[in-house]
Amino acid sequence: MINNITTMDTRPQMAVAKPMQSISSMGMPPILGFKTPPLKEKATIRVTKVKRGDNLIIPGEIDDDYVDIVEEEINLSPNSGGNFFSGPQFVPKIKKKFKYLKNCYLIDFIQSPKTRCGLGTEAIKNLAEKAMFDSRAQGRIVTFSAPMVKEMSPAMFFYKLGFRFTSAEANKYMEECLAQNMPDIPAQTGMMYLPRNQLHKLLRYGELF
Repeated sequence: MINNITTMDTRPQMAVAKPMQSISSMGMPPILGFKTPPLKEKATIRVTKVKRGDNLIIPGEIDDDYVDIVEEEINLSPNSGGNFFSGPQFVPKIKKKFKYLKNCYLIDFIQSPKTRCGLGTEAIKNLAEKAMFDSRAQGRIVTFSAPMVKEMSPAMFFYKLGFRFTSAEANKYMEECLAQNMPDIPAQTGMMYLPRNQLHKLLRYGELF
């Protein structure tokens, strides 16, 4: 076998350090065509914390875990007959039950920079998660559906996420709108709340529906 290597340098090879310019002193050349990626757009949501001490009375039908039901005495209208027993001390009283809203989150306002892209839903889901881990609110969220303009209302948006009106008639109307596949424009107004049985469905929205 012929070996073409006739001589071999058997001396040990040693690496010699050579001085070089400090990396910190080197200027970074500009990267042409590079742009900072835009941040993910988010929906604007404004929320107020409601306290039990605010004594907000809730009319209509709502889950018991949303309210404190308190029986109180109220005065009836004084007798206008003008007899001797019509003085303030003789004004008849009756007992009536009132529903006072417990600690919860109130959605004052929500607006998305884009429609039908999930930004509004994501904002509500984040709020629901925050409310669920709040020891005072315990997942309670309410809002008031009111049209921003005459032709539009957020009612269907909230209803699809699990919110319900405190009016049975309003909920029935929303179900009819869903059955008929109506667009999201029913000008339905009133108070809405998120029932506890809908809370976990909302947090998994997009996975179950």
